[in-house]
Order: sequence, then structure tokens, then C-alpha cells
Amino acid sequence: MNWDPHTTLNNALWITGGQWAGKTTVAGILAERYGLTHYHYDYHAAKGHEDRRIAQQVRSGQTPAERDFEAMWIEPTPRQMAEEVRREFAEKFGWVLDDLRGLSTPVPVIADGWGLRPELVLPITSAPERMVVLVPTDEFRLRQAARLPRAARVHAEVSDPALAQRNRLERDRLLAEDAVRSARELGVRVIEVDGSRDAEAMADTLAEHFGPFLPRLLAAVA
Repeated sequence: MNWDPHTTLNNALWITGGQWAGKTTVAGILAERYGLTHYHYDYHAAKGHEDRRIAQQVRSGQTPAERDFEAMWIEPTPRQMAEEVRREFAEKFGWVLDDLRGLSTPVPVIADGWGLRPELVLPITSAPERMVVLVPTDEFRLRQAARLPRAARVHAEVSDPALAQRNRLERDRLLAEDAVRSARELGVRVIEVDGSRDAEAMADTLAEHFGPFLPRLLAAVA
């Protein structure tokens, strides 16, 4: 196929929402079922996008500084933390679009990640039906935080680890709440995740939602 910088964006499917809602797991199941290309936002944000952030600082004449974990997790309020993360989402979304424009694939890309906010995605997608917001209930978020090693604590040296974790959980709740508000304003479907359905069942629900955009032959086989 001929490379077209707009084709991948026009054909993409998007899963966003709150932390620990199972976005990446469900996206991976759908990618395997239907032969989709899976774009994992968190991986790119932690690797390539972080390198771009540092390079951007260098180009602007700034000296990249080591992250101040006290300033990240202890000093600000959870609402201030959420506002800062939202600003980072907007900056990194331009890098997401660069990543996706560089892909040439005959099948849709399914992109998942908490930074793929409805207000950022909707201006560049062909239909709100190409997006779903998965948001955990408060009870399920706390359950995930208790059982998932990567969610159970802030993995950084801070003066008060318990406070850092409380701040993180409240920040995540505020960001999930904001994603739901944005989705409803823009006509994007919101699915609440309470843990009563396993990942395969959640994938079934999203497959039904995304059905008109999934590869027909592979969907029939699945």
C-alpha cells in the first residue's frame, strides 16, 4: 500500500479513560483477535516521548534536570497534579500523532492510553464511535491499587510514601472524572469497569462497539 500520513489516523480506534481500567489488556486482545496494529501509549510516553522532551529542552537552551520526586508527588495537591498531567497530555499528543502518521498499515491501529483524551482525539478522528472511554469505579481502582505491584505504590524515593500514594490515587480519580465529563460532552461512549467482567468479556463489548470499523474477514472468523 502507498504511504499516506492521514490514512492511519482516519482508520484508528481509540481506547482511553482512567488508570487501571484494563485498557491495554483489552486493546491487546482485540489486536490479536482481529489482526490490528496495537499502539501502546504508555510505552511510547515512557520511552520515545521522554527522549523528545529532553531533546526539546536542549534545543531551547535549557539544561535538562533530574526529576524532583518531592515536587511531583508530595508538594502539590492532587488537583494541581491532575492539571499538570493534563498539560503534559496535550504536549505529548502531538508526538502520538507523529508516531501514528509514520505507520503504514492496511489494518486499523488500535491505540490505548490514558493520555489519549477525548478532547484531543475527536478533532482528528472521523467519528466519535471510533473511541471508547473505560473508567474504573472507585472501588475497582482501589482494588487494583491493592493487588497490582505497579499500582500499589509510587515507585520513587519520597519523604512520605503513603502520602504520595494517596495523592496519586486522588489524582487518578480526578483525571478519570475529567475524561468522563469530556467524553459525555463530545458524544463518546463511556464504559464503567467494576471488575465483574473479565478482560475477554470486556473485549467482546468493545468488539461489538467497534464492529463497523473492524476488518470484516477477521471479524467473521473470530
